[in-house]
Amino acid sequence: MSWKNQSGGPWGGGGGGPRGPWGSGPSSQGPTPPDLEDLIRRSQDQLRTMLPGSLGSKGIILLVILLVLGWFATGFYVVRANEEGVVMRFGRFDRISQPGLNYHWPYPIETVLTPQVTVENKIDIGMRASEDPRRGGAVLRDVPEESLMLTGDENIVDVDFVVQWRISNAERFLFNVQNPEGTIKAVAESAMREVIGRTNIQPILTGARQNIETAVQALMQQTLDGYKAGVIVTRVQLQKVDPPSQVIDSFRDVQAARADAERAQNEAQTYANRVLPEARGEAARIDNAARAYRERTVAEARGQTSRFLQVLDEYQKAKDVTRQRMYLETMERVLGGVDKVVIDRNAASAAGNGGVVPVLPLGEGARRPAAPAAQPSGQGVSR
Repeated sequence: MSWKNQSGGPWGGGGGGPRGPWGSGPSSQGPTPPDLEDLIRRSQDQLRTMLPGSLGSKGIILLVILLVLGWFATGFYVVRANEEGVVMRFGRFDRISQPGLNYHWPYPIETVLTPQVTVENKIDIGMRASEDPRRGGAVLRDVPEESLMLTGDENIVDVDFVVQWRISNAERFLFNVQNPEGTIKAVAESAMREVIGRTNIQPILTGARQNIETAVQALMQQTLDGYKAGVIVTRVQLQKVDPPSQVIDSFRDVQAARADAERAQNEAQTYANRVLPEARGEAARIDNAARAYRERTVAEARGQTSRFLQVLDEYQKAKDVTRQRMYLETMERVLGGVDKVVIDRNAASAAGNGGVVPVLPLGEGARRPAAPAAQPSGQGVSR
């Protein structure tokens, strides 16, 4: 039965003529809606004219076979080198296909998604890149609601950073997290606030950037692994770490004063490093000289002691001979380097010449010419 034979058409009630789907159709004098049976009949006639001969049972079978083959041909798909094919059967994960030409059951039995698993993705937090028509390029716009954070010593710091990540497990990435990029951004902001919240502002502004980046990356990875998000955080990089713009001039003055203090401390340390080694070297030299003097003195004393003990042993064996020998050695040592005159008192009373006995100066003769003969004198002279 055609729609035009019904009263009021498919959307409306009768009596008032044909009406459209929104209740305000054409007037009763306008054109009527097309007949569905007439449209089907015309389509069949056009199909007969396109096919050779009449459309019999064999033609219908051939047409069905061609349609089935075409349907099966839609199952071929290509996975690129940087992708993984995630095949779903009736909307549920079934398998992972590798790069290259692959096949799956055509829609609606199986479908495939091909996420890029080797591409490094980047998320900017605390800043956005926007087009500036006056400058003719992109400029960075600060986002205070993301970048302003509270430090451990209750100061406020403005932190802009970038997170780089890639997919490690395509199945988890597609099915475990509803909005992966938004989740990664929220986790990154939360991890940065936690790390900044337990760090004082001074290390944040000076030398703790590397430690902060490492701590945030580790905390993000731990949180995302707990979510089973199938994501690897490859890098966290701080772009800008400054105090708020309202107090940045005061912070810069403080930084300059601290830099001057560090410079003075470094100069003092340099002077100490130069003076202390010199003092230590001089002290070591004096100590070594004292040790050498002590060793020499002790050695000489031990030698004297040994010599005295040896003389004592000989003295105890033959006291008279040893006494005489010691006397002669002492006289030889004392009188060996001076001029001598020998006076014999017994000979002086007999000869009447004062007892002066001439002595041949053997040692002096070997070193210098002989001295002139001494004039006889009635008195003995000793030098």
